[in-house]
Parts: sequence; C-alpha cells; structure tokens
Amino acid sequence: MAAAIVRPAEWVSPTQVRDLSAALADPAPFARRREDAFDRFLKLPLEPNPLYRGYGYFTNVDLSGIDSVRAGPAVPIPKPIPGAIRTVHDAAGTRVHLPPELRDAGVRLETLPEIWKEGPEAAEAFLPSAEEPVDRLAALSTALLNRGYRLDVPNGLSVPIRLQDITLLSQAHQSLSIRRTIRAGTDSQLLVTEETYSTVAEPGGQRLASSSTEIGLEERAKCVVLTVHAPDLRAVSLQQRTATLGPGARLAWFWGGLGGFRSKIRNSTTLAGAGSAVDDLQIFYGSHDQSFDSSVHLTHTGTDTHGQSITRGVFTDQARGMSRGLVRIEHPARRTLSFISEHAMLLSKGARSDTIPILEILCRDVKATHSTSVHPVDTEQVFYLESRGFNEPESVRMIGEGFLSYVLDRAPIAGLRDRLYPLLEARWNGAEIVWDPSGERALPQLEVTGTEGAPEWRFDAKLR
Repeated sequence: MAAAIVRPAEWVSPTQVRDLSAALADPAPFARRREDAFDRFLKLPLEPNPLYRGYGYFTNVDLSGIDSVRAGPAVPIPKPIPGAIRTVHDAAGTRVHLPPELRDAGVRLETLPEIWKEGPEAAEAFLPSAEEPVDRLAALSTALLNRGYRLDVPNGLSVPIRLQDITLLSQAHQSLSIRRTIRAGTDSQLLVTEETYSTVAEPGGQRLASSSTEIGLEERAKCVVLTVHAPDLRAVSLQQRTATLGPGARLAWFWGGLGGFRSKIRNSTTLAGAGSAVDDLQIFYGSHDQSFDSSVHLTHTGTDTHGQSITRGVFTDQARGMSRGLVRIEHPARRTLSFISEHAMLLSKGARSDTIPILEILCRDVKATHSTSVHPVDTEQVFYLESRGFNEPESVRMIGEGFLSYVLDRAPIAGLRDRLYPLLEARWNGAEIVWDPSGERALPQLEVTGTEGAPEWRFDAKLR
C-alpha cells in the first residue's frame, strides 16, 4: 500500500510560526511579515512559472514535524582561520568570530537578535518589504526565519576579507532558515564560503536547511562566493542568492551541490554598474533519488557588462537535475557580452536531467550565446580508457570527474578541485558526507585568483 502524501499545509501550523516569532522577540512589522509569509506558503504554488512545473521533481517531501524553536547543544568546531570572520549556525544559535583588527578597521557584523533590538527600521532594512516571496518554499523560509546576520565592509578597506559561514544540521526534524545581508564597500575584496554539513545521521524525518544571501557590491568591489552544499540525504534545501553590482564590480558565484534530498537553487544577479562582471558557476553530483533544481538569472542594465553562467551536473541511479538560465539584456545595456552553458551527463538509465537556457535581448549592440546538452557517457571514451588498463567503473568515474572539472578549473580559487575532491569521492562511493568534529570537512585558508577581467571578455571575442 502506497504511503499517504503529506500536504504542505500539514508541515507547519500557525501556532508554530507564532511561537517562533515570540521566541525571537520579532519587531511588530516583521511579526506581521512572518504571518503573511505563512499565509503565502499555504496559497502559492511550488513553481510560479507554469512552463517549468513539469520539471521540478520535488516529490516525496514531508517536512511535518520540523521544529524551528527547539534548541540543542552546540556542535564542536575547530579554531577559526587566522584573520578570518566566522559564523556558525547550529542548534545552539549563531556563533560569531570577528577578529579585533577587522572590527577596528570598521567591519561590522550584527546577528539577528542584535538587528531586532535596533527596532522596526533596522528589521525593514534587513528584509525589505519589496522582497515578497514568489513561491511556496521562499514563503516558508521567511515564515521560519530563525538565524541571520548583516555584514558591512567599509569603503576603501585594502585588506582582503575572508568570511567562513558554516551551517550544521545535528538534530532530527531540525529547521534552520538563515538570512545574510552583505555589503562590500568601494574597492573592497571579499571571499565568502558558505558550507552546509550534517553530523552523524540522526533518526527521524526530513530536515529543512534554507538560506538567503543578498550581496551589494559598491564601485570596483570584488567578491567571490563559494558554496559547498553537503548535508545528509534527508535535508530539504532552498538556496536563494541575489546580488547587485556597482560600476566596475566583479562577482563570482560558485555552487557545489553534493548532498541533500531535494535542493532548489535560485541565483539572481543584476549588473547595474558600467563595466561590472559576473561568473556564475555550478556543479552537481546526484545519486540515489536526489534532485537538484537550479535557476540562474543574469540581468544586464549597465553598459559594457560581462556575464557568464556555466552549469554541469552528473547524475546516476534515480537522481534528477534541472538547470534553467535566463539572460536578460535591457535596452540601455550596450556592449554587453553574456552567455549560458548548461550540460548534464547521465550515468544510468534511471537518471534524468533537463537544461533550459533562455535569452531575452532588448538591445542590439550586444553579444549573447547559449549552449546545452544532456547525454550519457561516451562509449568510445570508455573503450579508450579500458584499452589503457582501467575497468569500466574506473573509466566512467574518470570521465565524470573530468566533466565536472571543466567548471572547477574556471573558479577563481586556487586548487579548488583538490579541496572538493574528497567530498566528491565520498559521494561517488555512495557514502554520505558527515561533519568531522576535528573540522577536517571545513574549507581551509583559500587563495583567490583571476579577480581581474578574463582575457576572453572582449566585445570582439567569440563566445563559446
């Protein structure tokens, strides 16, 4: 007998939302916003665009019983990276390490309780009323918001800033919904790493790990955001990341999807300033019955802007993937260069992926292209490797890793492939990625490379 389907209305009750609001001492305007978001959660569709509703693969989700209020012990973590800012979100709350030298230089970091104490205006600035959820999961994330912080890097700070943000799921039915607001001042440099892991698997139902990151880059600011998404295979996740770029600003998103049961990724970048540029890079490895649903929006409004989105996924067993990229070039955005590349490799007959690139061009003086494919492993490549002494599983693995390394090698972080390989190896071997109390899973000190404009970003260049 088939299991009964649990409707989203049964996941969370109005009482749970009110209890969370009271526990966090919400300012009155946000308390109303939280209740409004819950009402939207009950009414909004999972996918607002009817063209994509057949591709989401967001089945068998049952978040009934999740608890956003219950606290627990702090998860052991290693010492912070010297000179780096660190935030840790777990059952005990949000822990912050801000080096004194950065605080003296004008870097400010305020957690959610500190922002709430500042009053309604601070709460409104942290989550503007114009930012209304457009789908069911986004509304649920706002209704269950229970962690967050605001980071402000002052203008003219010549010291590169490293922010390490770690989210740890350690309890059954845990619900962590995190909001980050980051401003990088003029000429500043910032490396942000967002890492999501789980401790030893807890018995029980599914868990929620929701994240919303908003970044504002001032003139000539440079920022790299590296996300390693590796929770357990019962975690349901929504990752929303938005950015607005000022004149001459450069941003690189990198998203590595390795864990989780159902994961939705929403990246939206507006290139408003003249000469701004963004690289949006994503990789996925899906096995068992995992699913990844990725959406990338690049909106060009300034002149001489550059944007590229490269997504590659490898899927096996019954895993599902979907990637859709939209480049919109507004009428004033002359001399824009932009392209989308979405490719997937299927290692089994049960795996499936859909790639949907879209270009909306409202200006003539631009260059924009896209490429897409979904294909199995090339049998000729497998035969070649077998002729060199490798067996079939080893050959398929080498081909799949090489397929993903195309993106890894383009990330502006030195040695990223070596850093992520142990995690990818664990997933390839069928194991879950478990947080190590010694902190070996956490990303170490990293070196940013390639922050200057890439040589292929020329208006007379051919886009590939």
